[in-house]
Amino acid sequence: MAIIKSTSDALSDYEKAYRLGKKEGTYVIALDDILKERNITAIKEVPLGLVQIPIDQIAGTKTAGRSAAFSQSFYPLLKSNTEFASKWISLYKSHVTEGIREPIKAYEFMNQFYIQEGNKRVSVLKFFGAVSIPGHVIRIVPPWSEDKDIQIYYEFMDFYSLSGINYIWFSQKGSFAKLQRLVGKRPDEEWSDEDKLDFSSIYTRFCAEYQANGGDKLPILPGDAFLYFINLYDYHTLDDLTTAELKAKMVKTWDEYKLLTHDTPVELQMNPTEEGEIKKNIFSRLIPVSTPKLQVAFIHEKTAKTSGWTYNHELGRMHLQQTFTDQISTTCYDNATEENAETLLEQAIADGNNLIFTTSPPLLKASLKVAIEHPQIKILNCSLNTSYRHIRTYYARMYEPKFLMGAIAGAMSKNGKIGYLADYPIFGMIANINAFALGAKMVNPRAKIYLEWSKLKDHDARRSFLENEVHYISGQDMVAPYDTNRHFGLYRASDTYALNLAMPVWHWGKFYEKMIRNIMDGSWKYDDASDSTKGLNYWWGMSAGIVDVLCSHHLPIGTTRLTDLLKETICRGDFNPFSGVLYSQTGVVQTDPDKILTPEEIIEMDWLAENVNGFIPKMDDLIDKAKPLVSLQGIDKKSTQEGQ
Repeated sequence: MAIIKSTSDALSDYEKAYRLGKKEGTYVIALDDILKERNITAIKEVPLGLVQIPIDQIAGTKTAGRSAAFSQSFYPLLKSNTEFASKWISLYKSHVTEGIREPIKAYEFMNQFYIQEGNKRVSVLKFFGAVSIPGHVIRIVPPWSEDKDIQIYYEFMDFYSLSGINYIWFSQKGSFAKLQRLVGKRPDEEWSDEDKLDFSSIYTRFCAEYQANGGDKLPILPGDAFLYFINLYDYHTLDDLTTAELKAKMVKTWDEYKLLTHDTPVELQMNPTEEGEIKKNIFSRLIPVSTPKLQVAFIHEKTAKTSGWTYNHELGRMHLQQTFTDQISTTCYDNATEENAETLLEQAIADGNNLIFTTSPPLLKASLKVAIEHPQIKILNCSLNTSYRHIRTYYARMYEPKFLMGAIAGAMSKNGKIGYLADYPIFGMIANINAFALGAKMVNPRAKIYLEWSKLKDHDARRSFLENEVHYISGQDMVAPYDTNRHFGLYRASDTYALNLAMPVWHWGKFYEKMIRNIMDGSWKYDDASDSTKGLNYWWGMSAGIVDVLCSHHLPIGTTRLTDLLKETICRGDFNPFSGVLYSQTGVVQTDPDKILTPEEIIEMDWLAENVNGFIPKMDDLIDKAKPLVSLQGIDKKSTQEGQ
């Protein structure tokens, strides 16, 4: 009776599977057809041995011979009175009684699997909802190309050779190297069996909660969401989270995943919102916007005594306090690190602050984590080209004053050799260098910029300037108040002293003042109302008074007048340093004389102007202290991640 019952059940389930196949209405695809369509003829085959094949990644058959027998999801398409059905039912009963253990044979292409032998076994196991099936696999390696998918696949092959993991995928280049780093592995470190089991457990738990919360409705890969999650919350702490805790964090960070659906998930606000631009309804015009008294905290990575960067932000805080004496109170918290930043942020909130500025990029991650836990607190981080919904970011278009300083240097240099000392190869820095180079070339066609980096290993930039007979140098933007060093801004170097000629200025006080006024008059909530699935980055320039150039009395009056004229044209929007025909060290960047690079193209610039003598360093070229910031904000994301 048991056999009769089993046969009856098997036949009934075959009919069910057959109906599902007919409902799909499409045949399973064949790898041979795919290779033919992609014109891949020179096939490189690599045996992978016995592999645990994820059922969800089985995409089709190797040849077209069996494709008509299965639907796209490997449901049977032949009627129950056929020999095919009898074999399927036999495998069904075998699986019920003892399980299907015999490995199949398959080909892997672009991390999808195509069955050569064992199609019916796959069909039965898919019907039963199996997670994976063992198989002897041969990989077909596509030829290298500039195609993004091919490049991601090549990165996957490197990752697979270390981890043996094939069930996670990403949509962005550099993600596999980043995953290797975030799980605590060196770039070339192999995974142990225990590492693989731990990862499988953590990733499976994440995917279950992600799908339960509606992840299948977002047009992103689970791997992309997972990578974001472990970048925010340390990978090694996930095992300690209860299901309820994991679910709570998933819900709180959900808006952040929506940003991953965009190729450009950040919205740049290039100028302050003017009151007349705010579109308010009749009720908001009649009812005044009320805000609680603002208590504003500033969290600095260093102190005003030890850092010119912090000193400038402290000047901004003091300007804020003087401007709104009776309306706000301000407090600063110094010496924040990536390790203690969360504690300082929580302390600032406990002290009653409802608006917090974290004034350097390394404090970004802590700012986001605390903002997710305290959505009622406004938190802004000083960084560029970052996109988050729970915090806003801000920076200044320093390339505008750098263009003016380049023009000054070009006018002053007699031999046309001009030095530029940069520090970190991060977003915005390359635009500063190129704007300086273009400004110098505009007034001196022979101008050559000798680019040096202060964060390179075992390198003396000043000696290099001396050897190249470079006398006019653009050094660091600012110095701490107690630093007697005169090598800042644009200066003329000699054997005995440095003569300062011009320097860029960051007016953070004006930025902070405008932010406070935006909050007080209700403009804050309208700034990013245009797209709720993008992060907001304030990127204001000279027209907003956020940056400027101070000129020395040592400059000729004609040079000073030229600087003022260029500044006026940039502030009016009549001129952009990155307009017209542009040339890089390797060729033409843009040929249209009427075109202007987009803000995104300027921020992510990864090329150097043709009159720059130098290079953009990779992660391995830098000193260790520079690597955390470059890993976070570096221009060459792929190389910085691999260099960790």
